[in-house]
Amino acid sequence: MSSLLAATPTPEAPPHTGGLLLLMDGTAGLLTVAALGIVLLLVLIIKVRLQPFVALLAVSIAVGLSAGLSVTELFGTVQRSTSVSMIESGMGGILGHVAIIIGLGTMLGAILEVSGGAEALSARLLNLFGEKRAPLAMGLTGLIFGIPVFFDVGIFVLAPIVYAAAKRSGKSILLYCMPLLAGLSMTHAFLPPHPGPVAAAGLFKVDLGWVILMGIIVGIPAVLAAWAYAAWIGKRLFVPVPQDMVEAADEAKAAVAAERAARRAAVGGPTDGATTTTGKSTVPTQSTGSGTGTGTGTGTGTGAGSGSVAVAEGPSGAPAEQPPSLSTVFLIIGTPLLLILAATFSSIALDPSTFRSVIEFFGHPFVALTIALLMAYYLLGIRRGWSRKSLETVSTASLKPVGNILLVVGAGGVFGAVLKGSGIADALADTFNDVGLPIIVLAWLISVVLRVAQGSATVAIVTTAGIVVPLVEGQDLSQAHLALIIMAISAGSIFASHVNDGGFWIVAKYFGISERDTLKSWTVLETVLSVAGFAVAALLSIFI
Repeated sequence: MSSLLAATPTPEAPPHTGGLLLLMDGTAGLLTVAALGIVLLLVLIIKVRLQPFVALLAVSIAVGLSAGLSVTELFGTVQRSTSVSMIESGMGGILGHVAIIIGLGTMLGAILEVSGGAEALSARLLNLFGEKRAPLAMGLTGLIFGIPVFFDVGIFVLAPIVYAAAKRSGKSILLYCMPLLAGLSMTHAFLPPHPGPVAAAGLFKVDLGWVILMGIIVGIPAVLAAWAYAAWIGKRLFVPVPQDMVEAADEAKAAVAAERAARRAAVGGPTDGATTTTGKSTVPTQSTGSGTGTGTGTGTGTGAGSGSVAVAEGPSGAPAEQPPSLSTVFLIIGTPLLLILAATFSSIALDPSTFRSVIEFFGHPFVALTIALLMAYYLLGIRRGWSRKSLETVSTASLKPVGNILLVVGAGGVFGAVLKGSGIADALADTFNDVGLPIIVLAWLISVVLRVAQGSATVAIVTTAGIVVPLVEGQDLSQAHLALIIMAISAGSIFASHVNDGGFWIVAKYFGISERDTLKSWTVLETVLSVAGFAVAALLSIFI
């Protein structure tokens, strides 16, 4: 009898029939629910101005109930049971992977920013390329420094360098800021540890190594196309350097210098190799030995005077007040990328062994980024005279803006879980397969529509991924091909930045560009970057 019962097949759960499906059942009803859900999401974000996290969460619940999901399926039960909350599993499933990577990457970027890594990088590249190739130097600065630093932070840190280069040359500021913006935007869209590609990798369950590799392969041609447009528009549209921003930058530097001087005076002398005040104006002097000398001058203020000028040395012999070397910046940025890539390809090139396990351990994104962060703590902080409290303060402060990003990404995971659990994802998959468009093209188009409609690249990525992930399930696509689909989604998420995008206004106001000229320059630049990135991804998908 027991064997007979065991052989009896478990009946399949009946399809959902509640909500709007009472009026229109089957595939047509599910597609209607999906369409109304996306429209509602856009209305809440654009018209109602509801915070994207709240909008995504509200729409996810509305879509789930409209598609016939029960309250138990959506929220679970108060008491312990076998039922799993779709909202909790959707939120936790994506954030368990994404939150750690974004947190570590954010702290790494903050240390690089505050330590002067951006200034060191741009100054070295400007000297290397010379005045005539300064726009290229600015583009490379944005490209390299944009890997660990958020887009808007990169603008705030590097804008004074753009002002200085444009003011010195007397040419349009577009010639210098547009290449920089193209580099920052490319890394923000295509490369981890930025939230968009990391979130998409988590939803598609793709190794970050493949995302990094495809991000580089797709992003480099895209940014070259954007640089070409930047050079063209920079010569045809003159925008002067905004004097108010230059003055504000100078005031900020003066305030920082005054604060440092006051702090040193409070402790009774120089602690980090800066000037001291001993009655007469003094400046740091060059010490030829291991000690630190002081020269007396007759000028006033910091850095003035006619005495011999020098820089005090830190614990390692490096100038404590000088920005870090270019090699140090490259080492810190490149280490996690190389470790992650090595782990990805070890699973292909090597047989299971202890050596492969070691490579995969150090190449796991959590471990690789932790190593890079600890390297930054030492090389950019402790070795150059930072206190442990300063490192803690910078790291903690950098995490404050991350909360909103993580909540939006998590709500995107909830939206995807609801689409899948309600059967809408299967209905969408069947419909899109009948249309005949390749998935990579469809992914880009959906991302473009969502981006243009509501402005947020992150919302466009996580929403598109929630729609597209079910379309690829069961197709046995390789990790490389899935990574290319992620690149297409990321490319669509930066298409045609305009007035509903916060980045549009940051660019316009920070570089003193009128709205009309911002549309001609920045909006078109983003479109070129998006189309070129998608074209490369689509072409590669034919062969991979």
